[in-house]
Amino acid sequence: MAALASSLALTAAPAHADTVVVTAAHLVDPAAGRTLDDPTVVITDGRIVAVATRGQAGPAVPPNARRIDLPGKTLLPGLIDMHVHLDAEATISGYRRLDYTDSFWQAVGVGNARKMLEAGFTTVRNVGSEDYNDVGLKQAVDGGWIVGPRIVPAGYALGSTGGHCDGTEGLPPRFASVPTPSVADGPDGYRRLVRTQKKYGAEVIKICATGGVLSRRDAPGAQQMSLDEMKAVADEAHLLGMKVAAHAHGTAGIDDALRAGIDTIEHASLADAGSFKLAKEHGAWFSMDVYDDDYILAEGAKNGVHPESLEKERQIGRKQRETFRDAHRAGVKMIFGTDNGAVFPAGQNALQFAKMVEWGMTPVEAIRSATTNAAQALG
Repeated sequence: MAALASSLALTAAPAHADTVVVTAAHLVDPAAGRTLDDPTVVITDGRIVAVATRGQAGPAVPPNARRIDLPGKTLLPGLIDMHVHLDAEATISGYRRLDYTDSFWQAVGVGNARKMLEAGFTTVRNVGSEDYNDVGLKQAVDGGWIVGPRIVPAGYALGSTGGHCDGTEGLPPRFASVPTPSVADGPDGYRRLVRTQKKYGAEVIKICATGGVLSRRDAPGAQQMSLDEMKAVADEAHLLGMKVAAHAHGTAGIDDALRAGIDTIEHASLADAGSFKLAKEHGAWFSMDVYDDDYILAEGAKNGVHPESLEKERQIGRKQRETFRDAHRAGVKMIFGTDNGAVFPAGQNALQFAKMVEWGMTPVEAIRSATTNAAQALG
């Protein structure tokens, strides 16, 4: 539960051996859209097993249960961020990343995982890591070696040669002599990469359907994967029991991703009425990072974001927020995804809630996007 992150001694994500009883003044129930008074919450083996409120009989509690009393406080369900990059640091951007060895980023992920849990995010979906860092972090959290949220890892984010997910984009050829493990061209190549991610521990697949803001020499709206390539990814991932997230800013890439059966659309900056219709027809979710424009424009130059990327952000940031408003009005299913870690500092994920409300959601809808909606989208 978000309000308990610091109170529960920050044990790691796997099962606890004891029972904890939490009392408070109020509890927010996002599914019902209401606030309950005088809740008693029983947590056993890391899972909520009973909730009672004013006027209800108290649940059975073992005599040795640990109690946490929070008078005057309001409890929230544990929050879920569906788009993070644990092994990234927003203050080290662009070519400054080349100053650090590969293993440095795994160490960054250890600290970021703890920050996100302390911020109340008890589950995160990590949509792209170099060297399977997110899989390693999940293993360390699950084994009790480090403190962090439950992690749903994607392994490498997959994309086309020279595209947003090609880690060597913008570098001269001699720096790109080793094949990039995230890059494919053609449906068969993408099927192989999906199987490879699954082999090494991925639980979700991330693709880059269009150009991006922080990548060099591409336009955010430009489609970078064909419909056949995206369909191959979706079919193979679904066959293996995994869902697919597509980085997609441009309308054509968004629409083809939806036609291909992609489950969540990340960013969705230039989606239009036709995109909204497709999303509703296919039951897809939009994950729109509507806070980070503020941080990128305020801090990006200092952090090493390339001037080209800053200009792209100026062009697309407000438009994305307008699209968010329009998608919400159109009834598109929405989940909470921030791009935290990569574009603004870890642990500040909750700053996005205010932007979601500013651009059209009610407070309970914003909370629902990070709780019940996100849980449904995870499956």
